[in-house]
Amino acid sequence: MAERDEAGWDAVAEWYHSFFTGMILAMIGRRSPALAAEFVFTVFRRQHREMFLPGLAKLGLDHLPPAVAAAQYHYLSNAIGGVAVEYMPVSDSKAWVRYPPPRWIWSGTAICAVPGEVSRAMLRGWHGQNGVSLGAPGVGFVCTGQTVDGDPGLEGYFQDFGAPLAEADRVRFARHERMPRFDPGLAPRLPADWTPARQRKARRNYAIAYVRTAIPAAIQLLGADEAVALLGAAGRLIGMQLFHATANALGATGAGADGFADFMVALARAQGDVAERDGATVRQSSWQAMRGIADPHPAIFTCWNALLVGALAAYDRNWTLHVEQRLDLGAAGFIWRVG
Repeated sequence: MAERDEAGWDAVAEWYHSFFTGMILAMIGRRSPALAAEFVFTVFRRQHREMFLPGLAKLGLDHLPPAVAAAQYHYLSNAIGGVAVEYMPVSDSKAWVRYPPPRWIWSGTAICAVPGEVSRAMLRGWHGQNGVSLGAPGVGFVCTGQTVDGDPGLEGYFQDFGAPLAEADRVRFARHERMPRFDPGLAPRLPADWTPARQRKARRNYAIAYVRTAIPAAIQLLGADEAVALLGAAGRLIGMQLFHATANALGATGAGADGFADFMVALARAQGDVAERDGATVRQSSWQAMRGIADPHPAIFTCWNALLVGALAAYDRNWTLHVEQRLDLGAAGFIWRVG
């Protein structure tokens, strides 16, 4: 049972990770790199405000000097999320991080479509804000390479410069510098209560959190109609692309309308939701993907539900997914009927 649970968590992590990457690629290719950069900045800044300081405490890093705390946070939190990452300390005021290839966010061939300005927006949204959040306005991030520009990893160092930095200086670029060789023996370790099972569940939650932030951010940035058109298209494509691998990982390989309903229930439970089916009707009474969002815009559901619409298209093009009840509109839960 534990192995099945963990396989499900891994499948959900890939499901939402791919959706987030797909959103960004859709903006780059169907709108503009500038719009995608603005979107990425908004998402990562919101994620930073929500998760950085609580994450420091959970990881036991909140007692460290600010630059070191920032670097160790990025090492541990990204490692938990399944991101390849390295860390090298220099002093109490300077520490390096590197995200070597393959890059998690731009998995597979997706990296070929990502311009440097989108990667820089991520750094400005999160890395450049760490010092401000820590009450150490002299801490900034110096980027020495970006994978999307052909460098062997996104890398750089957090440094306390000893005086408050202007916003434009919180992320700087020094392409002539290189991170020292990674020594795993110098890397921080997770606290003992971070068991392997907890780490795998956190990896699932890490991917879901990006989508939880990204869909509302896109609606605010683009407007509801444009967000549905763009993110809904991305969701359908990702649902189609990932359906078979996800269903196999979940052990949901039945046939007919009931078979797809089984897939929906298995996916929901792997997300941490309460779900059941009655024939080809699925009821879900919680919404972990948007947990904590007060008064969600109706377009959020439409964007998110596109994943299931796409998955059903890959499963059997003759079926359609009817939404009969919506939790986000005040009902007791979601109800879908496959028919």
